[in-house]
Amino acid sequence: MTTNPDTLCPCGNCIDQIPLTYIRCCKPFHSGVGVPATPEALMRSRYCAFVLKEYDYLIETHHPDYLDGLTAETLAQSSEPHWLSLDVLSTRSSAQAGEVCFQAWYREEMDIDAIHECSQFELIEGRWFYTQGVQKAAIFPKRNAPCVCNSGKKFKQCCMN
Repeated sequence: MTTNPDTLCPCGNCIDQIPLTYIRCCKPFHSGVGVPATPEALMRSRYCAFVLKEYDYLIETHHPDYLDGLTAETLAQSSEPHWLSLDVLSTRSSAQAGEVCFQAWYREEMDIDAIHECSQFELIEGRWFYTQGVQKAAIFPKRNAPCVCNSGKKFKQCCMN
């Protein structure tokens, strides 16, 4: 995939409140040049892979014991929503396991919703793998909160309508 060097990474990762570009953030993981050092970095790179349709990466970073027959081809055939943004709600890890709770906001037709999940990760031979997640109900922003689509508007003036 050819990417403009100034394109912001879909995962929304920042350093010192400055958004990272895709080239400086998730692209090294997607291209096999780097390996995410934390469960959060892996989760962010997996969200970005969904947005950019990097299905092989999703399979490569999914623990093989939890794939249940899932393939890159299967992922490519499923309909994808229009992804809007990612909110990391919490993260914790130990030497061998981690958990990241997040909301991945998306739009389907005229509706806005989120995948709210607490994902589990396992470290195997220096690499983090996604194992499974527990789905929860989406927590929508308050009316005056910034909109989840990153428009800069308040939620009530944007996607809440």
